[in-house]
Amino acid sequence: MNYLKILVPAAGVALVAAAYRAYGWPGVAIVSGGIVMWILLHFTRMMQALKRAADRPIGFVGSAVMLNARLRTGVTLLHVIALTRALGELLSPKDEQPEVFRWTDAAESHVTCEFRNGRLVKWELFRPPVGDEETPVPGP
Repeated sequence: MNYLKILVPAAGVALVAAAYRAYGWPGVAIVSGGIVMWILLHFTRMMQALKRAADRPIGFVGSAVMLNARLRTGVTLLHVIALTRALGELLSPKDEQPEVFRWTDAAESHVTCEFRNGRLVKWELFRPPVGDEETPVPGP
């Protein structure tokens, strides 16, 4: 179970109660204003990331190798969408854990990411083999 879904609202209620106890209604107004500002900042960040992602093809990234280098365990799906500026191609069944997304670049390299509860657990970079064909050399 994700305890943050319970602890964050409980902490907000506790802050409002402590502000009322210490400063009365002006304290409640200040703490409530701070909580609303925090929520609006996160909402604005989410909307900006999704607006940028809406203009790009699903599952496309500029460079899969650079994305692989910038990923860290524990980052959120929203953070990865902000890095790639594109929504990932969903490979797993919808609404089932773990969620698996793939981002592919123009060279057909791709990064496959696995998310559990919205957090990155593992990822894998695939690069297609380079052709070993000999290039024709112009003769004399």
